[in-house]
Amino acid sequence: MRSFFRLVLLSLVLLIVALVSALTAMRFAIHSSEVGVPDLVGRSPVEARRIAEDNGLEVNVERQYYSPTVPGGKIVSQMPLAGTKVRRGWEISVAESLGPQRVAIPNLLGQSDRAAEINIRRRGLEVSAVAQIGLPGAPADQVIAQSPPPNASGVSAPKIGLLLAEAPQPAAFVMPDFVGQSLVNVTPLLQNAGLRIGTVTIAADSASQGSTSSAASLIVTQDPAAGQRVAAGSVINLGVK
Repeated sequence: MRSFFRLVLLSLVLLIVALVSALTAMRFAIHSSEVGVPDLVGRSPVEARRIAEDNGLEVNVERQYYSPTVPGGKIVSQMPLAGTKVRRGWEISVAESLGPQRVAIPNLLGQSDRAAEINIRRRGLEVSAVAQIGLPGAPADQVIAQSPPPNASGVSAPKIGLLLAEAPQPAAFVMPDFVGQSLVNVTPLLQNAGLRIGTVTIAADSASQGSTSSAASLIVTQDPAAGQRVAAGSVINLGVK
């Protein structure tokens, strides 16, 4: 019996030793695949890629910024930061310096979106974002605001965002239910709402009896149906009896 317990105890000890050895080996393997991120700031993209590849890493130039301190064509910032531990094959995102701002920000206010885009690209700049907003009295697609503003200095990136005037949208209505109402009452309601009466047809059962449309006719069908959204100027077709 004692020999049996000794055998069990020995097996447990061996199992614990095996687990500790496996964990140690795994930890060593993980740490051996980690490298410190090199300092790439101030390097050219070519140099940065070479240094990164020597450390088993990759470099991606994501953005370009103006910098009064870092010469053009050099790395101005990086992520992850230098010294950070990462796994081999990790990609380092960097921003390239364009040097000090030398391009004047043009005044694009009042220009069409097409003219503004041409004006921006002619100066070697880019359009960062375009948004639209309704502005009464302003022509559609006209620039009403820009960022950075005209002649701005200390700009961080060679990009300009535009805010354009949006074309006015026609008034919209929710179509009422006119079924059961007389044509004479519904006609002025539609006209006052800026809607147009299209085709007025006689219901099949009324047509078979020789009925004709009159102001006193009752509406039995309508197109668009009640509850649908319609814009000003839309044509409304009615069926009467």
